[in-house]
Parts: sequence; C-alpha cells; structure tokens
Amino acid sequence: MKILANDGIDPIGKKILEDAGFEVDTNHIPQAELASKLNNYDAITVRSATKVRQELIDQCPNIKAIGRGGVGMDNIDVEYARSKGIAVVNTPAASSHSVAELVFAHLLTGVRFLHDSNRKMPVDGNSNFGGLKKLYAGGVELKGKTLGVVGFGRIGRETAKIALGMGMDVVYYDLFEGPKALTIELSGSISVDVPVQQVELNDLFASSDFISLHVPFLDKPAIGKDEFALLKDGVGLVNASRGGVIDELELINALNSGKVAFAGLDVFDDEPNPRTDILTHPKISLTPHIGAATNEAQERIGEELAQLLIENLKK
Repeated sequence: MKILANDGIDPIGKKILEDAGFEVDTNHIPQAELASKLNNYDAITVRSATKVRQELIDQCPNIKAIGRGGVGMDNIDVEYARSKGIAVVNTPAASSHSVAELVFAHLLTGVRFLHDSNRKMPVDGNSNFGGLKKLYAGGVELKGKTLGVVGFGRIGRETAKIALGMGMDVVYYDLFEGPKALTIELSGSISVDVPVQQVELNDLFASSDFISLHVPFLDKPAIGKDEFALLKDGVGLVNASRGGVIDELELINALNSGKVAFAGLDVFDDEPNPRTDILTHPKISLTPHIGAATNEAQERIGEELAQLLIENLKK
C-alpha cells in the first residue's frame, strides 16, 4: 500500500510505516493537482495546508484512510469521508505541550514588549537607548494574575498547568463540565493538585487579565465586537487555535483604543497571507502557525499517526 504524506511526516513515523510494509511518499503534490494524482495512493496524511474536501474525496475512491498530523481537522470533511467508509484519524495529544509553551512565549513577550523592542532595538538602540528603556519600562508580571482559558481540552489544560506553575490563577470555560483541580508535577514523583475554576464565558471575559483561546472556529468568532466590550481594560489575548476565532478587524480597533494591551497570534484569518495591518501592528506578537512545530511534538505526531494508519489500513 502507498501513503502520500503530503505535508510531510517525521522520519520516525515514516520508518514505522515502512517497517510495517507501507510505501511512503513525502513529495508534496500541490492542491490543484491532487484530484488527478491521489488515486495512485491508498492513504494521505496532511497537516493544515492540504485540504481534503468532499469534491476531492469523490474524485479519489481509492483512498482508504486520511491522517491529520495535529489536532484540528477543519481542513478535512470528516463526516463525509467517514460516510464513504474512509478512516479519518488525527493526533490530538501529541502537540498539546508544545502549543501550550508557545502560548506562554507570546504572553511573556507581550507583558515585556519583546515583540516591539526586537523590532526597534536594531534601528534605534544606539541612538535612543534611554528612550527605548523608558518606553518599555512598564512591563508587568504574570504571577498573581488571572488567566482565562477558553476551551479546556488537552491543549487548554496544558496551558493551564503552565499558568499554575507560574503562580497564576486559572479560570476556564468549556461546553462540558470539567475538573476542579489539575495535577501539577513538581519534580520526580512529586505532584500536587492545584484548584482551577470553571465559569461562564462572560464571567471569564470580565475577570481575566489574560485570555488564551483553544476552540475550533464555528459560525462566528469567539471574540467579536460584542465580546470585546466585555473584556477587562488592558487584557492580553493569545490565539494559537484557529484563524477567525478572534475578529481581526475588531482586534485592531481594541488594540488602538487600549482596550486590549497586546495580542499574540499564531493563526490568522487568511493564511498563508495574513492582513498587513495585523503583521505590522506594534502591539501584536506574531508567529507563522508553529504551535506544534517542535522537534519533540513532530516525533510524537509522526509516531502516533503512523500507528493509527497501520491499525486502520490493516483492518
């Protein structure tokens, strides 16, 4: 059987598949050419770039399995594929800690203005060192502040654990009833249960000093014009989930007015071509959708994805 790893796969995952007798092709096929070439394969793995929609599924009846390396499956028509007898699998746990660490990279960057100072220091560092020192002197600490986590799945909980370890309070919102405490590993076999509080979404907006979003995009942004009005003045926002979860136009307005102190964005409405006013805003910390892009996460994703494909393709 042949598998197309169209958005790549970690060498560990590739070796596992090959050792199990599968042929793995890691050469990328452009989206426009997939319909004519995908029938040469029995399965396809994707990340967020390749789209596997109903039309493509109909044109490629040879496909028996679709693997998504990562969490969200917005780029796959999952239910339609399954209705055609195609196995659809993903790796929701493998990248959780990597994404959570990136959330805190953005939070720490935002509260100490690193995103903007790294832009200005090479230009003005020699001529205006004192001025820049004064400009960035108003940083704040995360310790003792409240982090609101919207969506308390695997990534949301990993994010909350880091927050608790840094001395923050955590409130969270989720559609389903969640835990009243999280277990934090201190060192070795020592661990402690630390309380977290589940609240209604509007209460989270009103009480959080910082908010991290971990939800899929549904029919409208989780934070749009009405929600921005509910936020605490000077809040910091981080979105490492899906583009569109925050209304980008309203975010610009909120940053300009001071309602939002800073934002950290790993995902965007129009990937791979984000808005220029988002890319150039001095109060936004930017990364190009790299939440799961650590060596450790890629190894875990490749290994888990390979095992799931083997399990499904050998049935």
